[in-house]
Amino acid sequence: MKTKEEIKQSAINTIETEVLAIVNLKKTISDDFVESVKLILESQGRVVISGIGKSANIANKIVSTLNSTGTPAIFMHAADAIHGDLGIIRKNDVVICISKSGETPEIKVLIPLLKNMGNPLIGMVGKLDSYLAHQADFVLNTSVDREACPNNLAPTASTTAQLVMGDALAVCLLESRGFSEADFAKYHPGGVLGKKLYLRVSDIYVNNEKPEVKPEDSMENVIIEISSKRLGAAAVIENGKLLGMITDGDLRRMLHNRGDFSKLRAKEIMTKNPKSIEKDQLVVDALDIMRGNNITQIPVMDGEKYLGFIHIHDILKEGLL
Repeated sequence: MKTKEEIKQSAINTIETEVLAIVNLKKTISDDFVESVKLILESQGRVVISGIGKSANIANKIVSTLNSTGTPAIFMHAADAIHGDLGIIRKNDVVICISKSGETPEIKVLIPLLKNMGNPLIGMVGKLDSYLAHQADFVLNTSVDREACPNNLAPTASTTAQLVMGDALAVCLLESRGFSEADFAKYHPGGVLGKKLYLRVSDIYVNNEKPEVKPEDSMENVIIEISSKRLGAAAVIENGKLLGMITDGDLRRMLHNRGDFSKLRAKEIMTKNPKSIEKDQLVVDALDIMRGNNITQIPVMDGEKYLGFIHIHDILKEGLL
């Protein structure tokens, strides 16, 4: 059993080896990389990515990244391809084969079949003097000096290089397509990142009560309204306009500072011109206002019309906190 320090050093060595592999990857970005980006951009089909073993795992991840950033992609396992899955490939698809050695038996069987189909082939390969590299139309060089594995056997640095090369390809494609935040939200509607980009205040506040009082209302009416609507606040409204708001914090301070509040009216303890948010603004904007002002709820407005409240608990339910 290794000592604590030896285990830490082993982890550090692994990280340093993989960092070096990534740094050296910068030197491999050639005209073939540029032509690969152009080829995919001009294609009317999808990107079909194939590999076997650990390279297949990386291929799946690259497929996910491409799909989520606007480039249609699909995974095809190299072994399954030669047993019927070649039917996945369509006429206008671009094929990427990923292999460290470029010499695996499945790849050697697959490539002639791909060439016969006429689809352009990009090889992401760790050895330039290999079957895949020689047969590919364009080569993405992911060679590494050594694996992080002490025996220089287990794919570690090499798969990291493949992963980073795939990310570089995806980012170049999304930048070339002008992929925007709105596009990202469209492809990630169920995730937190997507919600931050599309979820609006109007999607949330309608589920809440609409607590409001008049400027001349008594403290008894204010307390009942705040308590019954369960949002910890009430808007003070006159002739349809928002004059101020009262929170349960305001009530606690009133009770602490005044012995008799029987004659007090809502307008006397309200916060005038409170922070508010328009119904069409993003929920993350509401969260920024709450955080910036150390508050937990804000009135929702449609111009000068008061619509209700959005509470920080609403945002918490959406998983945005």
